[in-house]
Amino acid sequence: MSFAYAKGLMYVFGLSVMTQGGWAALQTTPFIAIHSQPLYAHLPHMPYADPSARKGGYLSQSANGTFDNLNAMNGKGTSAEGVDYLFDSLMRSSLDEPGVMYPLVAEKVTFDPHKTADVIYHLNPKAKFSDGSALTAADVKFSFDSFITKGNPGLQMYLSDLAKTEVLSPHQVKMTFKSGNNAEMPLILAQMPIYSKKDWQGKDFSRITLKPILGSGPYLIEQIDPGRSISYKRNPHYWAANLPINRGKFNFDRLKFVYYRNLDVAFEGFKSGQYTLHQEYTARKWVTEYQFPAVTNQMVTKYNFKHSNPIATQSFVFNSRRTPMDDIRFRQALTYAYDFEWQNKALFYGQYQRLQSYFSNSELEAKGVPSSKELTMLKPYLAKLHPIQRAGVLKNWTYPRSDASGFNRNNLITARDLLLKAGYQYKNAQLCDKKGKPIQLEFLIHQDGLQRTLMPFVRNLKRLGITVNIRHVDVPQYIERMRSKDFDMTTNVLPQSLNPGNEQSQFWGSASADQPGNYNYAGIKNAAIDDAIEKIIRASDRDQLILRTRVLDRLLRAGYYQIPTYGKGGNWYAYWNMYEQPKIKPKLNVGIDYWWSNPNKAAKVNQYLKLQK
Repeated sequence: MSFAYAKGLMYVFGLSVMTQGGWAALQTTPFIAIHSQPLYAHLPHMPYADPSARKGGYLSQSANGTFDNLNAMNGKGTSAEGVDYLFDSLMRSSLDEPGVMYPLVAEKVTFDPHKTADVIYHLNPKAKFSDGSALTAADVKFSFDSFITKGNPGLQMYLSDLAKTEVLSPHQVKMTFKSGNNAEMPLILAQMPIYSKKDWQGKDFSRITLKPILGSGPYLIEQIDPGRSISYKRNPHYWAANLPINRGKFNFDRLKFVYYRNLDVAFEGFKSGQYTLHQEYTARKWVTEYQFPAVTNQMVTKYNFKHSNPIATQSFVFNSRRTPMDDIRFRQALTYAYDFEWQNKALFYGQYQRLQSYFSNSELEAKGVPSSKELTMLKPYLAKLHPIQRAGVLKNWTYPRSDASGFNRNNLITARDLLLKAGYQYKNAQLCDKKGKPIQLEFLIHQDGLQRTLMPFVRNLKRLGITVNIRHVDVPQYIERMRSKDFDMTTNVLPQSLNPGNEQSQFWGSASADQPGNYNYAGIKNAAIDDAIEKIIRASDRDQLILRTRVLDRLLRAGYYQIPTYGKGGNWYAYWNMYEQPKIKPKLNVGIDYWWSNPNKAAKVNQYLKLQK
């Protein structure tokens, strides 16, 4: 589309225009809504925001490991927590509606939702970088050109359908897709941070840097203590402070992230007031370790946020690039060695649920036997699947259950039988492959304290005659080994959304299996899964998206690429009692950016901490 043609369009919602391919529903809207209609397009602020929220105060959180890079988009080194506060994106997501975004840098967007071959973002003329310079279409083009040529491999794949970015005018930028029809791409592109073209002149985008990067976001860097902490200050001249998506948001004057190499040390830091908001991931701690004086004195508050998202898939990952994990029969047998029922009773205080899906806690989860529509989609795949995977996709799926006694005897007998039928053999009670070589596995981890939850599984593997070495490395080494896929087994936590799309290719697609730095840690290369992902990306409505995601779910489970372990449909937080929240809570995110500081409560907390020193 030429600039002259684009300029002459009558931009009204739902307008149909003639294209070379016939009639197309080209529409311009002040939102993006994939497979749904927006609920809040005409509201002065989001319903989960309090526009009268007080500005001021501070919020501090912990971070794990260290950092050495402020450019989170080039994939080099370890990026600092909070850098996303420095940058605005074209639009910003609703915290209540899956696949819905509202205006930020782009005040409206033009595309055909039925055949999305390209998209035009119309930039807000008021958009500015923090130095006061205008944010224009040239900056958007520079940003995306940099991402697709110099970004990390995972990002490049995520944006791989972007063919080109064109400047139509100072406030109009057009992006064209290789596939000719990708309904999700306008939403994906709208989430990316926008960098300043001028700020990067004479700089190498691909290099690690701790020099502040110019952005247009609500915060500026205040102080960097390399590898130890990073602080941000609220920009009093933030150009977008009064947009509906931002009213009542970004209320803290200062944000700080304090780094710890050990999660237990971090928790002790929280208890002593070194940071003010802590997210808890351990059931044992959540149940037993929140009786310290600040809690009993009501200076620290526990908060269990219940969300409506898919539960993040926590799992043991098999690296199927390596022997014997490349054998689905071996992976299936090891699945029987995981004893969730005993673990939840003995270690987790009954706080978790066994994950039966890669999309648990949502309408995307495949349940029961396949529906007729699912079967129609599955049939072309069946002949190409391994018999174990073929049988798995057709059944009412449940992972093996135990009697919670801690012995797991019946499941281990089943596992042993499966291994023997697959051709493995025993010599002196040790499992060996067909050539008589003993099976030995390395389980790669970086988290302190994880051995406690791994040992029951490791003990069961040893009962099967498998020697397992738990390899505990520091965070930088772990990141590098994961990047190069140098492991036999590891743990992983994979978040999912209610609007799955291109990211599924990074998680499970064949093309990502051998790319350094990508997220297909299991090394899955399966044509049926590739096709199912492609169909998810091309879904034309919500019903299609749900159906196709359920089919993908069945294929992933039946391939035994991972052992989904446990999770919960909420998040555990504790914070020093100095914060307020809006009365209406968002459904999809805890919404911390909408909290604010109560100065009276903050004074009491500060006085309490002084008395404890």
